[in-house]
Amino acid sequence: MWINSPGGDVYAAAQIYNMLMEYKGDVTVKVDALAASAASVIAMAGTTVLMSPPSLMMIHNPITVAIGDSKEMQKAGEMLNEVKEGIMNAYEIKTGMNRKKISHLMDAESWFNAKKAVELGFADGILHGKEDTEEDAEGLMFSRTAVANSLLTKLIPKKPEAKVPIEQLEKRLQLLSH
Repeated sequence: MWINSPGGDVYAAAQIYNMLMEYKGDVTVKVDALAASAASVIAMAGTTVLMSPPSLMMIHNPITVAIGDSKEMQKAGEMLNEVKEGIMNAYEIKTGMNRKKISHLMDAESWFNAKKAVELGFADGILHGKEDTEEDAEGLMFSRTAVANSLLTKLIPKKPEAKVPIEQLEKRLQLLSH
């Protein structure tokens, strides 16, 4: 299965992950360019995860949009904590890494090149060539704000512009001026 995705809905990713985990045969996941956010969770279902040399994987804390009073905001925070725990389950199973380190990597919004992903256990190998394990693989860090803004613009539906007839606008102006 090839993956090139900035991510998306964590629940859809969980369903895809579960379907792949239930498959009786081997599942080879090939990260073509990007397995970010929810797409990284899907990748964890691979029996073997291979990344192309220029590809990236990104893990981060889940995000949501919430509206309401302080109690609703608290519930949203609690829900995000549970979602994070679920995501960490998939990362822990694949990498064998301890939950504290996984949590720290998610808190930091971590980007991994192919070598770093292999080094940390998020991937098993690199496509198109031999793996150079002696060379130090540095992870890449990108702006958390830029990524969050990019994801939010995809998640929040754009409202169509309301076209108000000029006559109604003139009436409103007249009412305001009295």
